[in-house]
Amino acid sequence: MSNYLFAGIHAVVSILPQKTFVEAIGGDMVTVTLMVLPGNSPHTYEPKPSQMKDISKAELYFAIGVEFENIWLDKFKNLNKSIEVIDLSHNIEKLSMLSHHKKEHSSKHQHQNNDPHIWTSPDNVQIIAKNIFEALVSIDPDNRNYYKQNYDKFISLVVETDREIKTILSKRPNRTNFMVFHPSWGYFAKTYGLQQLSVEIEGKAPKPKELIDLMREAKKERISAIFTQPEFSDNIAKVIANELHIKVIKVSPLSPNWSKNLINIANAIVDGE
Repeated sequence: MSNYLFAGIHAVVSILPQKTFVEAIGGDMVTVTLMVLPGNSPHTYEPKPSQMKDISKAELYFAIGVEFENIWLDKFKNLNKSIEVIDLSHNIEKLSMLSHHKKEHSSKHQHQNNDPHIWTSPDNVQIIAKNIFEALVSIDPDNRNYYKQNYDKFISLVVETDREIKTILSKRPNRTNFMVFHPSWGYFAKTYGLQQLSVEIEGKAPKPKELIDLMREAKKERISAIFTQPEFSDNIAKVIANELHIKVIKVSPLSPNWSKNLINIANAIVDGE
């Protein structure tokens, strides 16, 4: 590193998977501050005073489209006029947040019902990585080669993750449906030709009649597990699991080890009758 006076880039991210991505590509050149701390929901998080201090010193904010940003991004920009906001969802086609039996949304709702969990698909992670790489190079062109090496290494991990998921899912090609409490895995499902049955309907727990319909559908589809998130209560999921004699698997899309996380989900979908 010839540029030894370079003090590094201070970047801020909203959620843990982003921290993993930015650190993989930025390496020693980037200090990353995380906003939504582990165990919290990006739907409701409020930054702590110490985090606001980090915002005031940062050069880059990597946004990804989670709800938390709708409220806070403008406040961050007011606090730090020179912070540059990079949209990591740039060039990614967003899916709408559909529940399992609400197949259409009117166009005016379309935007606010976009599914923010874009990083659950390796294809999207490749695009996110490219957006990170380009942002770092634009702010620090002297270290382009360093970022490029890290970027190439990271992309090969993404490709390997995708290959492993396809191998796992090909063992049980008839298993294409999985049940989730909160519909966070839409991009994963779309990438691999799967379907997520969501218990929650537009952020609300199902009514008794909807629950009965859901159970019937789950039986018909021979669902083997229900995925819940540590950030949300899973009481209803436990009721469904008991009724259907299936497992409850706690898995968070906010896990820092996104690769292992997606591979574990693929295994859980094909596992068990």
